[in-house]
Amino acid sequence: MTTLAHRRLASGQIDRLVAEAPDRPARLTDDHRRSLSARFRAVATPGHRRLDAWNVEQAGRAANGFHWSPAIARRALGNGALRRPSSPGTSITDAVRDEVAEQLLRAAAGYARNGSMASWLASSPDPVVGLVTAEAVNWATQLSEITADLRSTWTMAPSDAYYDVATARVTLRARRDLVIARDGERVIVRVRSGAPGKSAGPGLRADLTTETLAHPAGIAPVRFIGLWPEAGVCLAVDGSMDDLRAGARDLVRTAVAQRRRGLPIAA
Repeated sequence: MTTLAHRRLASGQIDRLVAEAPDRPARLTDDHRRSLSARFRAVATPGHRRLDAWNVEQAGRAANGFHWSPAIARRALGNGALRRPSSPGTSITDAVRDEVAEQLLRAAAGYARNGSMASWLASSPDPVVGLVTAEAVNWATQLSEITADLRSTWTMAPSDAYYDVATARVTLRARRDLVIARDGERVIVRVRSGAPGKSAGPGLRADLTTETLAHPAGIAPVRFIGLWPEAGVCLAVDGSMDDLRAGARDLVRTAVAQRRRGLPIAA
């Protein structure tokens, strides 16, 4: 049976969700990986695909072409600012400005790829860069307030989790912002804007599955928590085999839905 805990995001709630998580997470073996790879290979596509929780929540509907915006760039810059080593007296605003300056320096030195955030920032006018900085400061401040309420030991996630499905030309991506340690195991926390929709649970399980596949030993986090601070809501799924299987099924179904939408309609 799959799990989905729905809670109001109040003081101490994340610590309670961490404390109530199962003691033993599930583990994905090589057989599980081979089975998943075979299912994705059965969904033939002409090119490479990347699937994540958003695709699952949208049931495979195609999105508009990707383009950078302040709302998209704020998470990468805000998280990067919180990962930076800080000295006493360094504010979040200073850390974000340092992060933006590093991106601009990367572009000026010729190390930025076309279409990257650094390239986009370097080609943007000053008002846009200022708006990006303000958005990133708001994101980092919000995340800092969340961590300030935690009694559990936590670290910033070094990056999102990625898993390339063998021989299937599919890359899975899971958002993750915080890693909380609990008795040698881990709890993953991701933060989203707005409010969770009806398909937020399947999206969270898709992230859980991808995070587990990306782990070198295939060990699931004991719990995967999604936060929507603007709505004051948090959801959580357990690292159980049932939840992992549900996440895998939804990822494959999303690939199937994308494939069907790409098929030509007979006259």
